[in-house]
This record gives sequence, C-alpha cells and structure tokens, in this order.
Amino acid sequence: MVTLRIWFTVFFLAAVLYLSGLPAEGQDAPVLDETAGMSDSGTLDMLNAITEHRQQLQQRIIDKQKEMAESVSETEKGNIALELDRLDRMLSSASQDFERIATGVDTRLFAERQDPPFNWKDEVVSLVKPGIMELKRVTQKARQKSDLREKLSKYQALRPVVRQANENLKELISRTEDPRLREGLEKLVPEWQGQESQILSRLEITQMQLDDLESEEQSLLESSQQSIKHFFKTRGLFLFVALIACIGILLLLRAAYLFLIKHIPGYHSVYRPFHHRVIDLLYRVVSVLAGLFAVILVFYLFEDWVLLSLAIVFLLGLAWAVKNTVPRFVNQSRLILNIGAVREGERLVYQGVPWVVKKINFFSVLENPDLGQTLRLPIEALMDRTSRPFQRHEPWFPCRKNDWVILSDGTRGCVTSLSHEMVEMVLRGGAKKIYQTPDFLGMSPLNLSVNFRLKIAFGISYNLQSLATGRVLEIMDAYIRERLAKEKYEENLLNLRVEFAQAGSSSLDLVVIADFDGKMAPLYNRIRRAIQRWCTDACTANNWEIPFPQLTVHKPAA
Repeated sequence: MVTLRIWFTVFFLAAVLYLSGLPAEGQDAPVLDETAGMSDSGTLDMLNAITEHRQQLQQRIIDKQKEMAESVSETEKGNIALELDRLDRMLSSASQDFERIATGVDTRLFAERQDPPFNWKDEVVSLVKPGIMELKRVTQKARQKSDLREKLSKYQALRPVVRQANENLKELISRTEDPRLREGLEKLVPEWQGQESQILSRLEITQMQLDDLESEEQSLLESSQQSIKHFFKTRGLFLFVALIACIGILLLLRAAYLFLIKHIPGYHSVYRPFHHRVIDLLYRVVSVLAGLFAVILVFYLFEDWVLLSLAIVFLLGLAWAVKNTVPRFVNQSRLILNIGAVREGERLVYQGVPWVVKKINFFSVLENPDLGQTLRLPIEALMDRTSRPFQRHEPWFPCRKNDWVILSDGTRGCVTSLSHEMVEMVLRGGAKKIYQTPDFLGMSPLNLSVNFRLKIAFGISYNLQSLATGRVLEIMDAYIRERLAKEKYEENLLNLRVEFAQAGSSSLDLVVIADFDGKMAPLYNRIRRAIQRWCTDACTANNWEIPFPQLTVHKPAA
C-alpha cells in the first residue's frame, strides 16, 4: 500500500508540473529557438557578431594549418592537430548558431535520423519520453536563463585573463632583443588576440540573448492566467472527459453487478457461499481495470501523448508495486473468498478479546455479543491470524454492562462501561475504578449477576456436642429462614442449608450455605454480615455458648 501511495504521489506531482498551459501533444510542434522573439535590430547585431567570429576562426584555422606544414616535430604536429579539431568544432557550432538565429527555428529538427536497433529498454523509455519532454518544456525559459547567465559569468571571468595574456606578450616582445625569441613570441600574438576577440564576441552574443529573453518575460499573473485558460481548453478538457468516462464505466459495471446479484438467490445471506464471493472479487478487479482502460483510451483518442505517457508511468508503478506484493494480494484474496485462515462465522481472538467474524471484505466486521460492540477492521488486520469454530455455550466476555463482579484483588463493583480497550467499575459509595481490559481479564472476575453462593462458617461450644449434628442444625435453619422472610430476602433465596462442617480445636464448626438470585448482587456483603448476625442471635436466643480459642492443660494424677 505504501508503494502504491508513493507512485500515486509521483504521478500527481508530475501532472501538476506539466499543466502549465503549454500546447498539447496532439501534433509535433517545432521547438522554437531562444531568439524567435528578438527584435530585428538585435537579430542583425547578433548575426554580425557571429559573422565576425566565424572569420576570426577561419583565419586561425589557416594560420594553424600553415604552422603545421612548417613544423618538423611530430609532437608539435599532434598538438596543432588537436587545436585544429577544436577550432573546427567551434566553427561548425558558430555556423549552426548563425543558421538557427537567421531562420528563427531549431534546425536540428530537420536532420535525418537513423533508426537504432531494437532495444526493449529504449522502447520503455520512449513511452514515457513525451511526459519527460513536457516537463523539460515547463522549465525551458528558466533553464535557458540559467545557462546564459552561467556562460556570461564564465566569459566575464575569462576576459581579464586573456587580456592580461596579450599585455604580457606585448611587454615581453618590447623587452626582448633576441630575434629568434621575438619571432616565437610574435607567433603567439595572433592566436591570443583571436582568443580575446572570440571571448568578447561570445560575451556580446550571450548578453544580447539574455537581454532579449528577459525583455520577453511576462508577469506571473499574466502567465498564470494564460496558462489556466489554455489548460481548461486543452488538457483540462481531456482530464474532465477521462474522469467522466471512468465514472461512467464504473457506474455501468455497478448497475450490471447489482442486476446480477439481485437475481442470484441467497446472495445477501449472512454467510455467502464460495461462488458468490468469486463474483464479488471479479467485479472489483474488473472495475479497476476497466476504469484505467477508459482513462487511457480517452488520452489515446485525443492524441495527448503527454497525458498518455504519464498514465503509463502510473501503470508501470502500479505493476511494480503489485509485483512486490503478489503474495499478500493472494492471501487477501483467499480471505475474501472465505478459504483462508480466518473465516466468517468463526471465533477470532483480537486484542485479547474473542470476536465472531461477521463479514470478511476489504473492510471486515467483527462482533462481540457480550460487549455489544462491533469492530470495522481493514483486511490487513486479519492477516497472520487464525479463527476456529465455536460452541454455543462458549462465553464471549466474563460479564456484561451493569453486572456486579468481584476481582481477584478483592474489588467488588458494578460494570458501567466495557470495551476491548478498558473496563469501568463503580464501587459501593460511587467511586469509579478503570482497568485496562487485559488487566481486568487477568484478575479472573467473578460475576455475581447470574447467581451467587454465600458460605458462612460459625462455631458453637463443645457443650452442645450431642445436639450439634441434629437439633442445633434444625433450629439454626428455621431461625435463619424466619429472619430472611422478615427482612424480605426470602423471595430471592434459591437455596439454604445449615450443615455441620468440622470439629475444630476450640469449637464445633457449622456452615451456612445460601444461594441467591443475581438481583441481590449489590447486597452481597450486607447479606453476608446479616447471616453472621442471625447466627449470633440464634445462639443468644437458645443460650448456646459461642466459644473462643482456648488452651487446655492436662495434669497427671497425684
């Protein structure tokens, strides 16, 4: 997904760059030279300067040829040959400049080109070349100005150097008395004078080109207005038509899809069969491909090769991203077809909480019946997970909202808010306590809101040993039932038993076992204390001794 976003960003930025109001690529328009908009006087001055420069180069070539013919050193001949080659290239360049400035067009457009041998890399580059060339045209004037300023700075830096060289030669000639040395120095004078003349000529030509280019510049507001107007007449219209075509194709496919599923029985069932999922996946894939094809077809019909090449760049990026993520797409397709590791209607643990998988799609739906929550997750969140079938009796959470629970740390309260992230409890008295859900589950909450049992231990004296397993139990049971009815707890009582527990070290221990309905969960501790109180009242009413820990010392007989 990240790679797709990167390619889409590149495509968008490139599109913004070329939408500058330049002519559309419907036909191969000739590239005008930078002097196309010069005034007549400026063009003539430049042509005169180039003509003079050409004459100087021709004279220097003739002098070098004579010097080469008179030379007897092979090394010197090689150096002169290199200099002649450089002068020849400069003369050819000056002739091309003269022709280009005189005609006002780029004469290189008319040069014959030989078809190179087939190379698939070159063919791929040729597909995106129109877009790259359009981007270059956007910054054409800015690059021309930058090149001219760089040349101007170079010639201005060389001008004092070559002038100093000529002055040094003149000074040495005036001071030397040796005829041979004077002859050697005088041979250098024409060459360096030609260098100075050449630099001055190039400096004037560059300055004139820069001045003419700056005089043609429009204000930012004017150029922006013209660009926007031209854009909406050409490429803006093409993009709008492409957008309409894409939307139309998608709507048409959507209508066909809805018509098809309307006549397929059971398509809208909770858990769809395999062939229904195949139809849904094919519809999505075909929609994407058809939308892209519609856009490319519109650009092709309008013969806008720039937009077409940028669309091809986007598709190449998309293909590269898909190439690197094919295994992930395969796994996602398996999930969507409900043949993967996670399947609809099964139990899945997510963030420590069990969920039932209600729907698998590009955005999947998980549901927890006890939490009363539904999660909407991207399909990536289900990757590398496994679901399983479940039984009807399996719990989905230890409690529900408004249930009373007791945690392993002794906290007892009412659950007022719960989710897969945190659980809020309100304690008796109104205090609130919040747990992270994993911590809450780790404390093994005991849910009192269904039913709960109280086991109250109580001791009586060994003086009642003969009655402890019979009569005492009946009296205690009757007394506790009477008090339960009197204090209106009896209607929520499910079961009550008074049993003999054990013969303790200091007492005979009884246990009161009371089962209550979950409605009495808020009174859990109050009932526990009440049963202790009723046991004490029963002992008082029947004159039964309640023992305390004792130490018995036995003495041997005298």
